[in-house]
Amino acid sequence: MTNINPRTLVDRYVAVWNEPDAGLRRQAIHELWTEDGAHILQPPQQIRTAATGLGFTSTTLEARGHDELEVRVTRAYQEFVAPGAFTFKPRDNADRLRNVVKFNWEMVPSSGGEVAGAGLEILILGEDGRRSG
Repeated sequence: MTNINPRTLVDRYVAVWNEPDAGLRRQAIHELWTEDGAHILQPPQQIRTAATGLGFTSTTLEARGHDELEVRVTRAYQEFVAPGAFTFKPRDNADRLRNVVKFNWEMVPSSGGEVAGAGLEILILGEDGRRSG
């Protein structure tokens, strides 16, 4: 495993969600994730409840591979960042244990104000230091 500073990795990871240039965003995705890397998340409770009511036993959402990851990151950018309403930023708590990096992020109004959203990211790194899961 390469020697990766978790704070530097987290800064690069969050920057891709704020990147306005599609080509640079695509390049960053290829640099941050392995070819079969994934972004996996648990949806909000409202979606989990609706899915359970429809008989789904798993409500995990997953984008896997560079193409799906590019769609996922681009849609988040288009919905939250491009209109100028929000920006994503990491909290100052990046930590690494072997091949796992964890940190929290915030979605904050571009004009300032209260945090509009937040989450926990857990990055599982491959041997080359890119995110695999």
